[in-house]
Amino acid sequence: MKVSILKIIIFSFVIFCLFVFWQGLKKNNNYDTKNLIGARISNFQFTEINNENKSISEKDLKNNKFTLINFFASWCAPCRTEHKYLLNLSNKKIKIIGINFKDKKKNANNFLNELGNPYHFVGKDSDGKASVLFGVYGIPETILINNNLNIIKKIIGPIDQNQYNEILDLIK
Repeated sequence: MKVSILKIIIFSFVIFCLFVFWQGLKKNNNYDTKNLIGARISNFQFTEINNENKSISEKDLKNNKFTLINFFASWCAPCRTEHKYLLNLSNKKIKIIGINFKDKKKNANNFLNELGNPYHFVGKDSDGKASVLFGVYGIPETILINNNLNIIKKIIGPIDQNQYNEILDLIK
């Protein structure tokens, strides 16, 4: 009789494991930002990379019709690729905020000195924790918001010509 109870327990455990595995296969694990579009950003503050006494928060962005928040790092090769588009956008009617992600101050400054600085403000996120509030899990990532602090567009990966054109169309 003990053998049959043991078989029932093992059989039940195997069925349970198969059920959990099957449920896991049905789950969509792709990173999806569709739910971020239209969401409102709030309660953030980034310290300026070269001045600990200067910071930016969501309150500072309400005066801009549009703000582009770009998460970048000097060690990020795709960040170099998209940089020319950010420089071009900085000449348009849009404020660009750069958030230096998990980088060293010296390296970030060298990066901007070498390629040019398209940013109106460069904040730092040395440990990457504050960027999580924006749904950032890798870089480069860019978020376009309006003056109501609503996310209009999120770009995962480097900005290319098509996304550059989309941004220009959205800020007209």
